[in-house]
Amino acid sequence: MNRMNQKDQLKQLLSSTSALLEAMRYSTATVSGEAANIGRYGSYKTFLRKYNNLVKQASPLLSDTAMLDQFVIDNIKDSGNTTWTQQKEFFDMAYSNAALLKSALEGAIGYAEDETHNLKDFIQANLRRTIFTVPDRETEVCNGIEALFVGRGMAKGTDYDRETGRVKTSGKESVPDFIIQRLKLCLEVKLSKSIDKLRAIVDEINADIRAYGSQYDRQLYIVYDLGLIRDEAEFKRDLEDAPGVSVLIIKH
Repeated sequence: MNRMNQKDQLKQLLSSTSALLEAMRYSTATVSGEAANIGRYGSYKTFLRKYNNLVKQASPLLSDTAMLDQFVIDNIKDSGNTTWTQQKEFFDMAYSNAALLKSALEGAIGYAEDETHNLKDFIQANLRRTIFTVPDRETEVCNGIEALFVGRGMAKGTDYDRETGRVKTSGKESVPDFIIQRLKLCLEVKLSKSIDKLRAIVDEINADIRAYGSQYDRQLYIVYDLGLIRDEAEFKRDLEDAPGVSVLIIKH
């Protein structure tokens, strides 16, 4: 790792931390039988040791590690000398600290910005092919986006949610079409199917930007255009002045 630049080191540590969290989830999910609780968390010491190794490597690369614990493994009893409730407590310590480490690593490498950019490119390259007929409702476009998410291996309720994340501002409630919490991103779909609707879309996006900006760091607006937007740069210019806002126009 010494030959890598700092960002590459952080990315490798992020990958390893994600793998540790996945291994912990798998460990608890595969235990079954009448005495499942007795053995469900028995590997806690192994996971604490793995976490310790990762945070030791990450600490010199992170600006703030105050929230990250380190454990004296030799002072922690083996599973044969602990109750299952004690094992769960140690297991939860390992999991929560690994999750905090993952968040710190993502912040340090600009993970959310990179992933948002990648998601935008992915939708731009693939959405049109999921829409087989001329859409009449925004829901049809949303269905195409959700199909892309599923095809990308994203799970609803974990990697994204649809029509949740209600935001209330000035007595009005707004609900984005999609949210991706780990990126602090909301995604809103607009269907440009008439001149009147196109004019309304600009006002709708401006209102949404003000509403969603109070809760989400990043906002992505997908405008599915049925041939009415002639100058894309002009259409997007003022809308993208707001921090964290991107507008993507998809031509049918």
